[in-house]
Amino acid sequence: MPPTHEVFNQSSPLEDFDVAADAALTEGLEREGAAWASDELHEVGRLAGTARARSWGEQANVNEPQLRTHDRYGHRIDEVEFHPSWHVLMETAVSYGLHAAPWADERAGAHVARTAKFYAWSQVEGGHACPISMTYAAVPALRHSPELAARFEPLLDARTYDFGLRPPLSKRGLLAGMSMTEKQGGSDVRANTTRAVPSSAGSYRLTGHKWFTSAPMGDLFLTLAQAPEGLTCFLVPRVLEDGTRNPLHIQRLKDKLGNRSNASAELEYDGALAWPVGELGRGVRTIIEMVNGTRLDCVIGSAAGMRAGLMQAVHHASERAAFGKPLIEQPLMRNVLADLALESEAATTLMMRLAGAADRAVRGDAAEAAFRRLAVAVGKFYVTKRFPAHAAETLECLGGNGYVEESGMPRLFRESPLNSIWEGSGNVAALDVLRAMAKQPESVEAFLTELGRAQGADARYDAAVKRLQSELGDVEDAEFRARGVVELMALTLQASLLLRHAPTPVADAFVASRLGGEWGHVFGTLPRGTDTRVLIDRNRPRTLG
Repeated sequence: MPPTHEVFNQSSPLEDFDVAADAALTEGLEREGAAWASDELHEVGRLAGTARARSWGEQANVNEPQLRTHDRYGHRIDEVEFHPSWHVLMETAVSYGLHAAPWADERAGAHVARTAKFYAWSQVEGGHACPISMTYAAVPALRHSPELAARFEPLLDARTYDFGLRPPLSKRGLLAGMSMTEKQGGSDVRANTTRAVPSSAGSYRLTGHKWFTSAPMGDLFLTLAQAPEGLTCFLVPRVLEDGTRNPLHIQRLKDKLGNRSNASAELEYDGALAWPVGELGRGVRTIIEMVNGTRLDCVIGSAAGMRAGLMQAVHHASERAAFGKPLIEQPLMRNVLADLALESEAATTLMMRLAGAADRAVRGDAAEAAFRRLAVAVGKFYVTKRFPAHAAETLECLGGNGYVEESGMPRLFRESPLNSIWEGSGNVAALDVLRAMAKQPESVEAFLTELGRAQGADARYDAAVKRLQSELGDVEDAEFRARGVVELMALTLQASLLLRHAPTPVADAFVASRLGGEWGHVFGTLPRGTDTRVLIDRNRPRTLG
């Protein structure tokens, strides 16, 4: 090799580290009642930090899913083929119970444990998290019809990945999808035009076109259709009990910005067999159970993406030098990295609090259920909005190296807008917060009670909470102001959690920058006196060996 091609001052690949060695994550795991899951969490984390796991994610995205509408003989089959790496990712996720397994686990903290593992494993690859998330979220909606839940829930809970289109009850494990959106309505699901006609033995036949269907190779789908009684939630199997294909025709796969390993489809119901779930004519109320579950997973996915980008940025800056010393010792780079670490830690801390609320809510805690109703919508709005800006900045920390596909950063950046769009865009989430406050005032009380737990810890925080209370009491032009109000709700909630649970330098930096006015409009504008050492050191990759 000629001396001009000698490689030096390049960072090494980030591999063989424990993704779950994350202070905000592990502290939250213990605080929210799932310390018993620590060993398995770190098992997932060590696997997620390997070179082979990274390769699975890369291969699943390079070799995108392919639609096969017909077999070689002309029979309609409507199948999607995936690269083997996709199946490895899916099998791993299911075996660790990242799908619906917590619903069959009676231990307190089961949903918290699932959140932590889902967060760690999602850092390998975001696309395959979609069918995993859908399966998790389908169970509480399905429970609105106990007979259907009794039939299918044990297979949705099973830790066996059994890919392929066969009658659901003949399989060892099932995956679920969701099909709500139609092209004329988007988030306005009440504009639904899919028709449901009563058939035999309590079943219905559906006819209509779905603009976005998640996980089209799933075994079961929850969908909305107009029954004679009104908009109703239905369960639609891909394969019927006699082994024939239910007439669900995949018209095409979406050519998406990111999330390319995952198939999203336009689906045509041509008299497809379906069973009603929940009360006829109350479909939105039923399927919202599934939406709430996936909204929490949007927070998890965005927090995981921030953490993945941060690890790459800190690692690169630790090993690359510029202007005579390592990047990580350059004052301005330390400001950028510390700010990125602060955003990531706040997102992860909030994520774990939401997971704890979800876990306690399903076990009958009314106060936590009220808090979850509002806080998940708030978190979904804000954390998912922060991810794209965070991903762009972490990519820039790698410079030109981050702009090339081999770094993995472009894939992370392309993935970053998805969670803000999925299950309701930013406007939908913000308006849902207003709706929750109006219809369930106990949720506001629960939210303010949570903020009150940090009262007196910091004068800047107290002033922000007072400002929020004033905003919440002003109903004039509420919809026009909704984004600003919900943003302030998110920031005060994150500050409350950090003031109570994070090291003082972390909490102080957050309050000073996010609430105290000592922050610019871009990352890397933390105020003088910020303890960047603590912020960065808490967020360094912990290599094995």
